[in-house]
Amino acid sequence: MNASTQALIPVVQLSEHEQEVQRALQICNACRYCESFCAVFAAMTKRLEFNQADIHYLANLCHNCGACLHACQYAPPHEFGVNIPKAMAQVRLETYQEFATPQPLGRLYKSVGISFVSVLTLIFFLCMLAMVRYKGTDLFAGYQGNFYAIFPHNFLALLFGATFSVAIVLLGIGIGKFWRQTSNVIHGKVEKPDLVQASQNVLTLKYLDGGHGKGCNEQDDRYTHIRRVFHHLTFYGFMLCFAATGVATLYHYFLNLHAPYPYLSLPVILGTLGGIGLVVGPSGLLYLNLKRHPLHGDREQKPVDRGFIFLLILVSASGLALMAFRNSPYMALLLIFHLATVMTFFITMPFGKFAHGFYRSASLLKFAIETRQHTTQQDTSA
Repeated sequence: MNASTQALIPVVQLSEHEQEVQRALQICNACRYCESFCAVFAAMTKRLEFNQADIHYLANLCHNCGACLHACQYAPPHEFGVNIPKAMAQVRLETYQEFATPQPLGRLYKSVGISFVSVLTLIFFLCMLAMVRYKGTDLFAGYQGNFYAIFPHNFLALLFGATFSVAIVLLGIGIGKFWRQTSNVIHGKVEKPDLVQASQNVLTLKYLDGGHGKGCNEQDDRYTHIRRVFHHLTFYGFMLCFAATGVATLYHYFLNLHAPYPYLSLPVILGTLGGIGLVVGPSGLLYLNLKRHPLHGDREQKPVDRGFIFLLILVSASGLALMAFRNSPYMALLLIFHLATVMTFFITMPFGKFAHGFYRSASLLKFAIETRQHTTQQDTSA
């Protein structure tokens, strides 16, 4: 970014945490010991100064792998006190709150913990239970796995489809604000190589290997890929469940095949595999979150991290239980509870940890654009 471009960017008063990121990055830029680490350091070396847009971009590019903290000679207790993971985590939380839509609801990013998730799920459970009892439905009758005997298909499709759509729109507006702000420091259109590179980095969770291939630091200086593994199980478990829903929708509307589907049908197989991934992955992430080194600095995000992980476990475990016991007298209660967890997930999507994947993906796409442009400039000058 040249001086004339820098001059066009309005001067914004940085928050305390943004100022700390700015200070730490200036020290890192002088040291350069970690420049072979993750994308943050590759992007950092292309800058001499760091305005708010730069700071927001780099904070969301950070995967909090911890490698730089454990390698840093200026980390606490050194008087410089450089702690990149902590500083970045604090700014990330601020960006989620700032770009949230509606913005006043951004404060939920500090509130959607286990207690909040539990209460909201209980409220939805009681509301749907009251609805079923008002209809006079027998909760313990044998429905042979026919979920639509409890709630009509069109009712569920409309209610949950509309809720999910609104959540995605609100989240998309926030990501759009973030994209426009970072466009002040990374110009140019997205090209095919950028999409390919960013997609590879997202789908492989490349920077959870520390950028050097050895892995993250969790409790100490030892490198491990375990967080990357649990993230993969969570991410691909979610995608398999999403695929199961998509296939079931195709069956229902285009093939005139209606639930309940056989255990060996494609929707059930996809949903079961996805549900297992969404139990094992989040359970592992919760364990790592509880054991994480305190200097990693994500203390402010721990409530919302744990709330999101806990909710994923509730959704997937209740879904698996519903599938396993769909022919039992407890099917109706299990269905109501599972739907309550799914509704809680949809409602909290724009204001919880779910959003971090979208902000990080946007940052990785920006990083791909910047890397391509920098390589092109070097080739031209050579």
